[in-house]
Amino acid sequence: MFEEKVLKTMQKYNMIKSGDTIVIGVSGGPDSMALLNILNNLKEKLNIKLYVAHINHMIREEADEETEFVKDFCAKIDVDFFAKKVNVEEEAKKQRIGTEEAGRNIRYEFFEEVAKRVGANKIATAHNSNDNAETVLMNLIRGTSISGLKGIEKVRDGRFIRPIIECSREEIEEYCKENNLNPRYDRTNDENIYTRNKIRNLLIPFLKKEFNPNIIEGINRLSQIAKEEEQFINKTVEKEYKKLLLTANDNEKRIILDLKEFNKLDYAIKSKLILYTISKAYGTANGIEKIHIDDIIKLCNNNIGNKYLSPRAGIKIYVKKGKIYFM
Repeated sequence: MFEEKVLKTMQKYNMIKSGDTIVIGVSGGPDSMALLNILNNLKEKLNIKLYVAHINHMIREEADEETEFVKDFCAKIDVDFFAKKVNVEEEAKKQRIGTEEAGRNIRYEFFEEVAKRVGANKIATAHNSNDNAETVLMNLIRGTSISGLKGIEKVRDGRFIRPIIECSREEIEEYCKENNLNPRYDRTNDENIYTRNKIRNLLIPFLKKEFNPNIIEGINRLSQIAKEEEQFINKTVEKEYKKLLLTANDNEKRIILDLKEFNKLDYAIKSKLILYTISKAYGTANGIEKIHIDDIIKLCNNNIGNKYLSPRAGIKIYVKKGKIYFM
């Protein structure tokens, strides 16, 4: 039943096609071991080829044993195994970022490296429905837009897939028991040092007990609604962008929009249109916050031609003769 549920998820979101080559990120924990076992059981039916990528974070004493565990399991099921040891804590200090962020960056870089090496067109990670609910809560606490309420993308960039995203942690652990997978448990998940662990171990149990025993399901419904609504908004924004576009110069990374038509739009569409245009001109809208968007809209409303805004390094936005310049 569990494998059938995962298969339906993959079919519903068109995650896998016949002939795909997939790199699976496997830590040795319940989630990734369940994912590996399921995809291996389905590989002939789906006509797919599998490879496993494993990062040894060198944080815990058990890390080397976990690497050997995953390696032995892969040998048993005849799946090629790739591993890399990286001192994540040292890398985090060097880059002046959090350990969690450093670990995530290192994992995805390695997954890409293995995918390139074996010619894989998909990368599968073992995020589940609990992970998604935790991500939504984490974004909510930090202050988020509708985008943050979407949580974890089921399919990202057409390459990154999450086949067990609709399965709960409880279901996954039960599957591991039934199939004698004997996964390894990361004891740092019990340490309430990181924000995610605090949400997982303290906030969600409190919400379940005091407010709603089905809080995970409720948050995941919100996540799906937010995704559907943003998809609709994004389609509207793309249409408006095409209407307003006067000039797009890829060489100069310059985009010019019609100011008069822009000012007629609703605030929500203006906000999304600004982010969309900056992404087109600069490649990303990371670092652009609500305060920047409000300033840009105000600049457009006032139509002051001798002023410009630079919401982040490398971006300049100004208004001149009925046009908005994004450079």
